[in-house]
Amino acid sequence: MALKLTGQVSEHLAPYGPYHWLEANALAAFLSMQQAAKNDGLELDIASSFRGFSRQQLIWDGKMSGKRPVLDCHSRPLDTALLTPRDKILAILHWSALPGASRHHWGTDIDVYSPALLPDNYQLQLVPSEYQLGGCQHPLALWLEKNMAKFGFYLPYQKQLGGVAIEPWHLSYHPVAARYQQMFTIDMLDSVLAQSSVLGKSTLRIMLPTIWQRFITQISTP
Repeated sequence: MALKLTGQVSEHLAPYGPYHWLEANALAAFLSMQQAAKNDGLELDIASSFRGFSRQQLIWDGKMSGKRPVLDCHSRPLDTALLTPRDKILAILHWSALPGASRHHWGTDIDVYSPALLPDNYQLQLVPSEYQLGGCQHPLALWLEKNMAKFGFYLPYQKQLGGVAIEPWHLSYHPVAARYQQMFTIDMLDSVLAQSSVLGKSTLRIMLPTIWQRFITQISTP
């Protein structure tokens, strides 16, 4: 189970098209929700689904090394060279999960969007303004608010609780994710980090109790 919860195996997943994989029950629920959206004249698709540990580490290491941008709470780029290691880690965690601790490892969580709502020559950014009033994905956000619970989905990052940023695109399949969350432990995560080459891991392991409380267990409830 530890390998599954920390993104190191994928045998429990089912494919959705050539690029996405979900936990089988989450996939069935998503397909039903997708059809319901289509019946209401709205296209619903997946921007991101399962991400394994190695993929999450590429994202993390890119931000720690300065090769990928790190955004502040207003989605503006930060100069991470001016930050202490601790502050840089906290800034990254605002938008990106720690390898081994991403809910995307479970196959129960997806980032969704409506391709038909994207303006011409516009690339989806997955920032809150796209899903808020006036944003191109706002009609989708309104539809999800009314309908996603019927299919078992909810927004774990619906509110700003002092940790992860608001993510109106990030849906979690509660019937399975809630069970996985109960089984996931801080010792499990620490063991995986200890054996990894994740950048900043010595500082991360020292900070882990704070990270666990603020960015992993502190989520919105359905």
